[in-house]
Amino acid sequence: MSKLYVVPTPIGNLEDITIRALNVLKEVDFILAEDTRTTKKLLQKYDIENNLQSHHIHNEHKTLESVVGKIKLGQSAAVVSDAGTPAVSDPGFLLVRECIANDIPVICLPGPSAVLPAIVGSGFPCDRFIFEGFLPHKKGRQTRWKKIAEEERAVVLYESPHRLVKALKEIVEYIGPDQQVCVAREISKLHEEFKRGTAEDVLKYYEEKKPKGEIVIVIDAKK
Repeated sequence: MSKLYVVPTPIGNLEDITIRALNVLKEVDFILAEDTRTTKKLLQKYDIENNLQSHHIHNEHKTLESVVGKIKLGQSAAVVSDAGTPAVSDPGFLLVRECIANDIPVICLPGPSAVLPAIVGSGFPCDRFIFEGFLPHKKGRQTRWKKIAEEERAVVLYESPHRLVKALKEIVEYIGPDQQVCVAREISKLHEEFKRGTAEDVLKYYEEKKPKGEIVIVIDAKK
């Protein structure tokens, strides 16, 4: 029996990949990729040739049995997402759980993730914080905001650029206009930006400047 490797990939700058991750991607029998086109660009940069297979939220239920079967027969596999660490708001959780259920060793490599650069770069105390991922678009969203408003630790959220202004308005509504926040945008990319200030000021900034790219919101802990 071989192994499943969970391999984080760069969230921006392709040089953020680790040497160990590159070696794993070279040596496994096949790579499960959220988007094979995206992963192919990374592999080409480092002259890696390997068998890429599609593994995303629309097919992962159907491919689990096949993938686990191949690993049981002695093949090693790596799972990657488009950027960051698989299974964290990305495909990978179901496969990891299924491998564990089948006594297949799962090796999780440390590496890129947007959460830690955002919380550290915010300048807010980061010894205690919670990660909420993406909030529901509609049903349950109000309930989540009410719980976040009661939270005494810093809160980290993922958000899409076209919902950022909405999220900032909700912070003003549920937590308050003077709540300190930080919007970390395009971390590790050419146009990286950390916008810090009160929820009201950051909201005004992004109402005037249309946000683009990958976004993380950090809400400071209650004082």
